[in-house]
Amino acid sequence: MINRKLAKFLSFQYILLAAILILSAVGLVLLPKYEKHEGIDAKELLSNVMSSERYISTDELADNIIKQDPSFIVIDVRDSISFKKNSLPNAINIPLKKLLEEASSAYLDQDQFNVVLYSNTNFYADQAWILCNRLGYKNLRVLKGGINEWFHTIIDPTKPTEDMPTTAFELYAFRKASSMYFGVAYPDAIKQSTIKKGPKKAISLKKKKKRKAEGGC
Repeated sequence: MINRKLAKFLSFQYILLAAILILSAVGLVLLPKYEKHEGIDAKELLSNVMSSERYISTDELADNIIKQDPSFIVIDVRDSISFKKNSLPNAINIPLKKLLEEASSAYLDQDQFNVVLYSNTNFYADQAWILCNRLGYKNLRVLKGGINEWFHTIIDPTKPTEDMPTTAFELYAFRKASSMYFGVAYPDAIKQSTIKKGPKKAISLKKKKKRKAEGGC
């Protein structure tokens, strides 16, 4: 019963966020031209908000981390206290309130990496995404379900039942192996895993030219 109530609450939260994002984008479309900030066209922003392509799954992200894919960085947009309690491997903490600071743009506004934003759920990460997207930042993704989904699928995956298809067991095997990679110990752990841990990822960013000051709110 509790799980059902929680699922309904989270569903309502996502619907509310989607409505807020859409209304924000529509508002930008209707603003007079002279009031708009520099950045992408408001109609393009609305189109981006309506698309679900910005999301990356926990399985895809886990696979990228395990393979030590050098083409992406992970950014935690929660507050520093939450970040210190738990975070994803090699994640960088840029709280939502500091997202538009000049120091943050070196990570967010560049073309060297694919940027994955995450929060506890999608809520704050989606807000960060729409702010960055409005400014024309590229290569931005949002971790679908956030760190909560990460723990439910990668760290503590649910074992499929016997009536489920083979693909469900294959996915479970991947998730279980991934959780072992990220430090979870099992009594029946595989003696020799095919997944090996790599060195901590080093991130080198290019220096960016300072942007001209913009008008408006």
